[in-house]
Amino acid sequence: MHTQPLLADDPLADLPAREITVDGVTKGVRVAGTGPAVIVMAEMPGISPHVARFARWVRDAGFTVYLPSLFGRDGAVPDAEEGGAVFRRACVSGEFRALGGGGASSPMTRWLMGLAREAHRECGGPGVGAIGMCFTGNFALTMMLEPAVLAPVLCQPSLPLDNPAGLEIAPDEIAKVRKRLDAEDLTVLAYRFAGDAFCRAERFQAYAQALGARFEERVLPDSAANTEVPPFFAKHVPTPHSVVTVNLIDEAGQPTVAARDEIIGFFARRLTVCREAERLHTPTDSPVTAGNGQPTKPHLHESMR
Repeated sequence: MHTQPLLADDPLADLPAREITVDGVTKGVRVAGTGPAVIVMAEMPGISPHVARFARWVRDAGFTVYLPSLFGRDGAVPDAEEGGAVFRRACVSGEFRALGGGGASSPMTRWLMGLAREAHRECGGPGVGAIGMCFTGNFALTMMLEPAVLAPVLCQPSLPLDNPAGLEIAPDEIAKVRKRLDAEDLTVLAYRFAGDAFCRAERFQAYAQALGARFEERVLPDSAANTEVPPFFAKHVPTPHSVVTVNLIDEAGQPTVAARDEIIGFFARRLTVCREAERLHTPTDSPVTAGNGQPTKPHLHESMR
């Protein structure tokens, strides 16, 4: 088990970096593990030790994790000033749509869809999982426009920053995603803390309106959040925010751990099991599925009360 301190820089030696080119654009991507591919997209201010810890959990559960470097210094725990500068640069970057009220996907998602295609080619299996967090939170939804992506997870999707009810995806694109979800019997998992100032209830309501029952939301109480956070979060993120990274309490029975386990179980069901066989043969005592092949919720919901 990896025991890298979470408040000190992580060398990421077990998450080696590669260069991957998509449509003529090359980016660094850390790749590790075996099995179906899962793309883990970091929150602000980059691939921190907390984000790396989550990526390792995914890897150790039997997946090949792809961790693209989209902003910040890989492995760093930046101070509040450096982290704030990373955030400001991303807000004005042409690769993201941080402002503008919503209604358009970040251009970065096109590159990430190409990464999903490449990851599926390299790893095989039914398809690819994708999880976005905070600044990248909605990316996994837009990536559903790529047929290789089967298991999208949205953790505290925070864009657009200037419209709490806005969605960082074009109306025609989310309509196409909804059509695909219905046609292939797929779902979207989404997580937030109840008092999150950057991902508020209005946004989840907008997702639910657009996606209907295909949008499965989880809202954790603020009391479930870890309060020992790095300097960037202490200064710039005044409320519980990061469900499976900074604010996760790594103890049995914690709602954030239940969320982490549900996400990994979601990837396992979508990416490692024939879905027809799952429908017919899912064990009734499975901790992550019910007899109808759908996720079981009571253990998670009960811990969130």
